[in-house]
Amino acid sequence: QLQLVESGGGLVEPGGSLRLSCAASGFTLDDYAVGWFRQAPGKGRERISCISSDGSTMYAHSVKGRFTISRDNAKNTVYLQMNSLKPEDTGVYVCATGDRPICVQADFGSWGQGTQVTVSS
Repeated sequence: QLQLVESGGGLVEPGGSLRLSCAASGFTLDDYAVGWFRQAPGKGRERISCISSDGSTMYAHSVKGRFTISRDNAKNTVYLQMNSLKPEDTGVYVCATGDRPICVQADFGSWGQGTQVTVSS
C-alpha cells in the first residue's frame, strides 16, 4: 500500500520550533519531488517548500530563511524544520509527492493526511 504519513505537529509558542516528518511506505521517495503544503484556516492550500530528487530546494517567500526542507533517503523520509514560528504559520501541514523528480516540473497528486501546527501564546 502506497502511503505518506506526516508527524511532528503540535502547539508551540511564537518563536518556537518544530520538525515535521513525512514518511513513505510502499514506494521510494528519492525518485520524486516532495512538497510540503499548508492549509491555513479560511485560506487555500499553499505550497511552502519542495525538495527535488537531486536535493535542490524551493521555499515560499513567507517561510524562506525560517524553514528548511531535507530528505533522508535511507529512512525514506522528508523533513521540514520550522524555526522562528509565527501565528500565521498555523495550519494543517500536508506532504505530497510529485509525478516528476524536479519540483518546478511536478504536479502533486499523492497526499498524506496532514499534521496540525498551531502557533499561539
